[in-house]
Amino acid sequence: MSRRESVPFAFLSEADSFRSNVTPPPRRRATPGQLAGRWLLGLTIVAGLVGALVIGTPAMQHPSPAATQHSEASDGR
Repeated sequence: MSRRESVPFAFLSEADSFRSNVTPPPRRRATPGQLAGRWLLGLTIVAGLVGALVIGTPAMQHPSPAATQHSEASDGR
């Protein structure tokens, strides 16, 4: 049998055994305008990520050795 610590406030010790008989009200459904707004926000975020990837990918690629330019001075001529 577990022994409980004494609590200075009685309502704290009774809080874990309290059961409410009040049911919360049902959730309201989102309006069509709210649903459209959520979709547009999601599409905007996805489009921004895809756009950043498309724009940033060429900048992260290493140039091939044949495409690099070097001056004649670096050849020792």
